[in-house]
Amino acid sequence: MRTNYPILLLTILLLVSYSCSDGNKEPYQIPKNSEELIAGVSGKTWKIAKRHNDGTRMNMAGCFLSYRTTYSPNMIMKDNNGDQHDCGPSLIANWKITQNKEGHYFIKLKSDQLPELMNIEKDYKFFQITYLNKDSLQLRYRHAQFSGQVRTIVDLYVQEDALIPNRDFHNK
Repeated sequence: MRTNYPILLLTILLLVSYSCSDGNKEPYQIPKNSEELIAGVSGKTWKIAKRHNDGTRMNMAGCFLSYRTTYSPNMIMKDNNGDQHDCGPSLIANWKITQNKEGHYFIKLKSDQLPELMNIEKDYKFFQITYLNKDSLQLRYRHAQFSGQVRTIVDLYVQEDALIPNRDFHNK
């Protein structure tokens, strides 16, 4: 009997690769005090430390560098776009933490402004929480950009006063 080692080796590699893929990864479990970690006791302001667009790190110039979003314990969030030159209107939305049937946690924003600001039909949008502690909040979401192409955006937020070197790495 002749053994076909290359096919056997390829099959084993594919099985190992599949079993180690994200498809089998357990959903991220958020801390029990997630609402307080996000909003603090009297409101908490976050800034973007890094943004990835379909896996590519994005430039943090202009409106991205000045962008801040504040979550309040009364479940209202507001960003500061309207306070910045040429960054568009500020978003004010209700927020809450939800969980889908697969066990993933999301921040759900709901606002009449969302259809126009995010070029979507509904007045709500889900942002998957992929990491959360007192200093960092990482959110992942799908977004149709100006070209109409839908991309996965991953934003790492940090507290407003955190010093993040190299945020504007493209401008150096």
